[in-house]
Amino acid sequence: MEQHRTRTPQRRQPQQVASGPSGGLGEAPSGYPASVAVATAPAAGPVPGRRTGPVAPVVLALRRFPNPRLTGIGAGLFATLTMFLLACLDRLLLGSSEIVYGVLFLPVSALTALWVRPADLVTAPIIVPIAFAVGVIPVAGGTGGFGGQVMAVVTALAVHAGWLYGGTLVAGLIATVRKIRRMRERQRHLVRADRSARRPRV
Repeated sequence: MEQHRTRTPQRRQPQQVASGPSGGLGEAPSGYPASVAVATAPAAGPVPGRRTGPVAPVVLALRRFPNPRLTGIGAGLFATLTMFLLACLDRLLLGSSEIVYGVLFLPVSALTALWVRPADLVTAPIIVPIAFAVGVIPVAGGTGGFGGQVMAVVTALAVHAGWLYGGTLVAGLIATVRKIRRMRERQRHLVRADRSARRPRV
């Protein structure tokens, strides 16, 4: 009897199909099958110059904070109306506390110097004392007509001159720092323009 030869079934290699550069079937440009080329491709690393990782909550809060650019007149109206409204609230809620009014004057002075546009930075230290004088009217609480009101305002300005000088100093420092930074940026821009102009053209 003839014995039938039995063959060990061989596993069929799955055909690795890859689309070539022209869209047909073939191999990857590197000469290896597409699956091998994809497996050995290096992972994309971080982009140079871009910070990775979590951002601090303080930075996120500062980014969400509004950053308008007011003209000199707009900054003056903002500071004056804000201090007057704060003085009215102080009179209604806290019984005309001049200390609270002076404390609130400091952040208003800082915001005025931060939000004024660069062309009107000089006006920031001039605006905030006027805003303080206008806003102190509801807090002064003078009696006896117009003359008594004026004397009460003058007395409040003299007694609480420290808050007035402090807010003016804060506005002046912020305006000075912004002015210096603007001058440095302008100088860097001029240097870059000069270098690009001197660079020989091929």
